Amino acid sequence: MNVTDFVTALTEKMTSEYDYEGSSTTMGDYEDGSVCDRSAVRQFRSYYEPALYWIIVILGAIGNFLVVWIYTHFANRLKSMTDVYLLNLALADLFFLCTLPFWAADSLSGWTFGSALCKIVSAIYKINFLSSMFLLTCISVDRYIVIVQTTKAQNSKKTRLLYSKLICVLVWILAALLSIPEFLFARSKSDDEGNHFCTMVYWNNENNRTKIIVLVLEICMGFCIPLIVMIFCYSNIIRTLLKTRNFQKHKALRVILAVVTVFVISQLPYNGMLVLEATQAANTTITDCKELQRFDITGQVLKSLAYMHSCLNPFLYAFVGVRFRKDVIRVFQSFGCCRTAKNSKLLSGSLHRPSVMSDTDTTNALSL
Repeated sequence: MNVTDFVTALTEKMTSEYDYEGSSTTMGDYEDGSVCDRSAVRQFRSYYEPALYWIIVILGAIGNFLVVWIYTHFANRLKSMTDVYLLNLALADLFFLCTLPFWAADSLSGWTFGSALCKIVSAIYKINFLSSMFLLTCISVDRYIVIVQTTKAQNSKKTRLLYSKLICVLVWILAALLSIPEFLFARSKSDDEGNHFCTMVYWNNENNRTKIIVLVLEICMGFCIPLIVMIFCYSNIIRTLLKTRNFQKHKALRVILAVVTVFVISQLPYNGMLVLEATQAANTTITDCKELQRFDITGQVLKSLAYMHSCLNPFLYAFVGVRFRKDVIRVFQSFGCCRTAKNSKLLSGSLHRPSVMSDTDTTNALSL
């Protein structure tokens, strides 16, 4: 056997040991025994993803950096469990946004950063995406305790603040453990045209078991469990608010509705695609190349929709609070961006509009 034959045989053996994920989704690559051409999907990514990702990065960076700035520059700002969660949520979103420029570059010119950086960026993406979902869940649980179990929350305020810091540590550890597949399977691979992509390369075991396990974990931990907890907590919060005789409850209900609606709209379609992807990995239900390409493109659009949640979090969870809005205006005033007289009117007006996502000592039942 000459050198050429040896290299060819070795390449075929290595290829048979792994299950390659496509440049966009992990659906099957073959139609009637031939490789499905993904060039149309890659071309769509090059037009669609870079501009959208940079918009998400810019908007998300402004909002989340402002949250971090306020929490780190105002004394005694971390007064509640939700404050601790919001700070960690902003940090998680900022770290997550740092990975999007790499994916934007990947969609334009392929992955030119090597397999090591592919593993690191993929893991950072997964850690911060999952930690964001977990922290949103923690916020809903804290709101449930404060609003539904008000007496218990007041009696254990200091203890809960300590617990919140421990919970955040556990959240980061759990997210890091769930990102182990990215460290194991993410790598740079090339197609027939010599283009390199950062993608997941799974072990090719029976019925794609490894890929299915990874997808099921992502769906359950990143969406199903947070959604179930949020529905339970916010439904009980709404029931409690409806029993109160307070005109402020209508604004509070609108905030809760916005929080749940944005979460479902941004995360449900993408996770639905992941379910179909897991089904395809198990049964290979899609064999038509055109249909496979449409599925890949749809997956890219829904993934981008899920990413937009990182730039909406500051507005849903932080800026709607009265005290937080006051601190934002103080930041702008310190830079000479706003006139004091004008903003004093804004502050006085906002004080009459507390929401369920604010944090005051006198309206715990309706505030963050």
